[in-house]
Amino acid sequence: MNLDNVVTQYVAFRRMLGERFRVTEAILRRFCRAMGPEKRLTGIRRQDVTAFLISKGTVPRTWHVKYTALKGLFRFAVGRGHLNKVPLPKILPKWTSSFVPYIYTQDDLRRLFDAISSYRRHDALPRRRIPPRMEQPTVRAILLLLYGAGLRSSEALNLTITDVDLANALITIRDTKFFKSRLVPISRSLTRALNDYTRWRTRTHPATDGNSRFFVDRHGAAVSMNRLEKEFGRLRKHAGLRRSGGGRFHPRLHDLRHTFAVNRLTAWYRQGADVQRLVHHLSVYLGHVSLASTQVYLTMTTELLQEASRRFERYARKEDSHA
Repeated sequence: MNLDNVVTQYVAFRRMLGERFRVTEAILRRFCRAMGPEKRLTGIRRQDVTAFLISKGTVPRTWHVKYTALKGLFRFAVGRGHLNKVPLPKILPKWTSSFVPYIYTQDDLRRLFDAISSYRRHDALPRRRIPPRMEQPTVRAILLLLYGAGLRSSEALNLTITDVDLANALITIRDTKFFKSRLVPISRSLTRALNDYTRWRTRTHPATDGNSRFFVDRHGAAVSMNRLEKEFGRLRKHAGLRRSGGGRFHPRLHDLRHTFAVNRLTAWYRQGADVQRLVHHLSVYLGHVSLASTQVYLTMTTELLQEASRRFERYARKEDSHA
């Protein structure tokens, strides 16, 4: 069987499992072009794969992403009887991720939200070059939702009027990252904030029907991810928020989701709750595809580790008293 046919079968198989698989498919299609689409799968040699992996001076992280994509393809081919041996290099370059999400402090958040009312005045762009903007109530409401409910930015922007049930303090997230839908209960304070935004939106940009986007720009159109990212970048700079200690990225929108998760876990530790049991509920709430994705948060901040350490010390003292 030729390479192109196997790639097509493999992509269809992974999408049948509920994955979008766009990035991996793009890598595999590039591999097809490099090898030639009519290339027989059994004719691919280890040196061919190695040449593809190191093309254009690939950095270790990208090398590993490509390697993982090819490993999945070859294992699929072996499992289907199309191939007897996986032609992957045996020696892998070392790579450790230096990226650590930024966890916003309460002071960071105060500075960020305080800056919403004034960051536009300090924009360096000439007025005629400024694209259609998001209005202050929209910026505030989106950031409050990301921080207060741990949503992904795309989930917030895709919300419709019907999805936001403030009477029951409930938000419906539809067809999200892993093609899953979920219900997200929200707090009273967040409900009040979204009610305030709803009243403003109804007055300034009345919705035509329940399928209209909940968050809109100054013209009443849906807010794009690119627009939100640019607005947040200007806001963050004006608030003076930056990562110290040589981190690779400045504080991001997505880090509000990380902050929500870490704060929730820290609060549970302080309350003496069974965190190992509750982390499963947090995983469902966040829409993670596996518990492992949520457990990463258990070691994310010094404060969280301190709370876990105090819990262990209390447990150890209790055990010693019974010895």
